[in-house]
Amino acid sequence: MDLHPSQLQQYLTMHWRAKFASWGCLVVAIALLSLGATQSRKIKPWLFGCSVGALCLGVSQRTTVKQLGEILKDTDEASRLNFKAWISQQTAPNQQLSITVPALTADWQPENLINNPIEYIQKKQKHVALVGGTGDGKSTFTQYLSSKIGGSVVVYDSDSKPDDWAWLDQLNVIGRKGDFAAINQAMGDDLKVLQELVQLRGDRGDSVLSGRERFLIAEEFPILVDECDNAATWIKRLAKRGRRYKQFICCLAQNDTAENFGLAGDKETLYSCFVLVRLGSFGVSYAKTKLKDERLSQWLKLGGKKRFMVDDMPCELDLSGWGVVSTSPQLPQVTEPTPQLLNEFEQAIIDAGDRLQGEIIKARYLQQNVRLFGNITADEIRILFQVLADKGIGETVGEGDRLGWRL
Repeated sequence: MDLHPSQLQQYLTMHWRAKFASWGCLVVAIALLSLGATQSRKIKPWLFGCSVGALCLGVSQRTTVKQLGEILKDTDEASRLNFKAWISQQTAPNQQLSITVPALTADWQPENLINNPIEYIQKKQKHVALVGGTGDGKSTFTQYLSSKIGGSVVVYDSDSKPDDWAWLDQLNVIGRKGDFAAINQAMGDDLKVLQELVQLRGDRGDSVLSGRERFLIAEEFPILVDECDNAATWIKRLAKRGRRYKQFICCLAQNDTAENFGLAGDKETLYSCFVLVRLGSFGVSYAKTKLKDERLSQWLKLGGKKRFMVDDMPCELDLSGWGVVSTSPQLPQVTEPTPQLLNEFEQAIIDAGDRLQGEIIKARYLQQNVRLFGNITADEIRILFQVLADKGIGETVGEGDRLGWRL
């Protein structure tokens, strides 16, 4: 039905008024009937008559609403059909779809940019899962990381060349020439070391961990899962318990799925126990599809190997001039804090922070949910919160009796 705009506006007004009047008549009729129940017999007939009149008027208005609704329905349906036709025309194969992307200027930088991934990783006190394709710089970043993270470094690399880990004790570079049996045996030994540390720490406390810190690197972990029986157990146990005993691991893969890291069905462990470093196209894709940030993905793409993602944080670190000469690694000038040993109470607070994913932890929560704090006063726990913050691990929120901490 074709209507002039003025007619359409008039019909819309009439439709709204008729609908309002019909409901008003119903309310008046009910009110009069209720009032009549409490009045004398002389007044009741008058009230009843008025109520019937109001109902009749309401029925008349409902009829008007229905008639106008039919007219407007036809108009609305025509409007919808016209809109669908317009959309079909605009999205036809011969049409060009225009998408506006914020301009990326030469001096644009992400607000949450970090340029010291080592400091970030040490602050999180997590393991590292490194994701990247061939040529994205996984090996270069891993060698840089191993030289800076601290502790004794052990590398499981079936494809390493003689000069890849030249500054390390070569007895700690395991698996050259595809010796998966040696890697499998060493991973089994790592599990025994972890169990020994559990026993020693239970008897003598955190002091036994001093000098036993290790950083274990597993190159191309999906291959190790296929070739080494101990690989899946190795990553699961060390991921969940290794941090407490200063046994940190770094696993490399070409995909960030849990299956690639031997954690099929246990994706939560990958995201709660590891810092995920995504290089190359993986960082670009993560920024675009997961973070929905087209400008960030452009920024990453333009930066090449020196720009990548560390969890949800963009990072810029140029390792193009980094290499190994003789036995001394040439490191970029990046300053990071010396790793600090944590006692069992501090580590327990950090573990709680990992579980709660950024939520504020209060002393009462630890007393009720972590057995270690059952006999510790709230004031003592708040002091531990402040100590961790002073060490650069997490931050305190609030003050006095309301002081809390979050990672």
